[in-house]
Amino acid sequence: MLKLYGKYFSIHLKSTMQYKGSFFATLIGSFLTSFTVFLGISFMFQRFHKVAEFSYEEVLLCYGIMLMGFSVAQMFASGFKVFDSMIANGEFDRILCRPRNEIFQVLAYRIDFIRVGMLLQGIVMLVYGLASCYVDWNFSRVITVIFMAVGGCVLFSALFLLDGSIAFFTLQGLEFMNVFTYGAIEHGKYPLSIYGKGMLTFCTFVIPYALVQYYPLTYVLGRSDNPLFIFLPLLACLFVVPCWIVWRIGVRRYKSTGS
Repeated sequence: MLKLYGKYFSIHLKSTMQYKGSFFATLIGSFLTSFTVFLGISFMFQRFHKVAEFSYEEVLLCYGIMLMGFSVAQMFASGFKVFDSMIANGEFDRILCRPRNEIFQVLAYRIDFIRVGMLLQGIVMLVYGLASCYVDWNFSRVITVIFMAVGGCVLFSALFLLDGSIAFFTLQGLEFMNVFTYGAIEHGKYPLSIYGKGMLTFCTFVIPYALVQYYPLTYVLGRSDNPLFIFLPLLACLFVVPCWIVWRIGVRRYKSTGS
């Protein structure tokens, strides 16, 4: 299956590179768009030196990790963002006739290379945060940062899967789901504890952003010595299970367009 996905990846890349000028111009635009958020954070910290107990460098480290996970998920799972159109035009009928998993086919349907610009911005912020934060780096903290990036990617991919699954029931994507994806990356640029206990509880037990952001971040920064925080991003990956269940329910109730 990886070999087949590699072929899909090659096809999408060749298609994108047919218009190199347009691609690189859009890529630069994507980078600059996310760069404005970086500027907003920088300007705010020129006026306020800390947000709650977090410094400028710590916020950049936090946001860089979240932005990397989100941009990778958006690049490879963007097929679910257009899944409602696949339902409407009967494209999903064709998917069901093929001898491959439906989720795999939707993932391979679209790879959004434009998100590389956002990914580069996340890498820049992460590298700066890693270099400038006063962190006593050791193996466990390095592993925690890696788990945070991986967990964020899986969590946002699961949310895109859930977003696409809703189209089985509504025949159209619901805009309110953007609150949990694009909205999450917007308020996720700051540690979630600054929004209050209620928000932190929601982001811990309902949609587990805090498991890939706040709790492991406190361990990396030395504000908690709880070793369980290292593995919380992996626990957040289990959120894909209920999203997959909603998908399977939608597939079972799906009725062909007849086209």
